[in-house]
Amino acid sequence: MANSLQGKRIAFLATDGFEQVELTEPWNAVGDAGATVELVSLEKGTIQGVHHDSKGDTFNVDRSIDEVAASDYDGLVLPGGVFNPDALRMNEAAVDFVRDFFRQHKPVAAICHGPWTLIEAGVVDGRKVTSWPSLRTDLINAGAEWVDEECVCDEGLVTSRRPDDLPAFCSKAVEEFAEGRHAEQTV
Repeated sequence: MANSLQGKRIAFLATDGFEQVELTEPWNAVGDAGATVELVSLEKGTIQGVHHDSKGDTFNVDRSIDEVAASDYDGLVLPGGVFNPDALRMNEAAVDFVRDFFRQHKPVAAICHGPWTLIEAGVVDGRKVTSWPSLRTDLINAGAEWVDEECVCDEGLVTSRRPDDLPAFCSKAVEEFAEGRHAEQTV
């Protein structure tokens, strides 16, 4: 996987309350594969990670949501954590940013509670996905086929359930980012 993402630029969209390991492990995997990675958030400054229900580290934001467009990137990662995707799905610019990756047929990887933002973006209807179990009903109500599997890939959309699934999630995300655009990855 070394250098399989050379020349690619991958956005990580998160805000306060993201599950730290769900950002750091994919970040390292994507970076180790040669991509340029950027942390995008609702505002410039820093954001606070969590380790389940305990505070984690703070991370410097590279660009605010108002400074970016999906066309700037080759792929998107949505870490979980409960508070993070709940805040993102309430921000119109963040939701539009996510939706535009699908309009541009670009790969997206979302783990744990990350698919909440996908629901708000209206991009899961007819898609096979997985997530943290408590999102099952939300995803089904949004038209997705929810399955309880370690990692699911549906035409460039990679989803996983929890931190234990990170090895499979990271590997599949790197693979999909390397493949690039997927014609069926759309709204």
